[in-house]
Amino acid sequence: MRKRDLEEIKKKLMADRERIMRNANKTYDHITNPNTDDLNDEGDVASSEASQTLNLRLRDRESMLLSKIQKTLKKMDDGEFGICESCGNEIRTERLKARPVATLCIRCKEEQEKIEKGFAD
Repeated sequence: MRKRDLEEIKKKLMADRERIMRNANKTYDHITNPNTDDLNDEGDVASSEASQTLNLRLRDRESMLLSKIQKTLKKMDDGEFGICESCGNEIRTERLKARPVATLCIRCKEEQEKIEKGFAD
């Protein structure tokens, strides 16, 4: 992989990490310091709780992505980035630009999905 491509992907990962951390901090602030002035009746309270539940679900998904980002950045630092964890071949740059946290090449990912689909049937 070209150094320029690697730097571009790393920059994207770091920006994603920062965005996730900002979102997590906003959610934490909103939960720990709720604006109770807007909660005038039971409907408002229910709506607020539903919104908080949705935000927590989104933050949970982002937390999983954050973990993948951290692992990917470590792989970059260790010189292991872009290598398929299944077959050991290089993952194409186009795939890594589209999905920087990818750990499998297209061929191995398709095989994994076929296996998973077989279990789902």
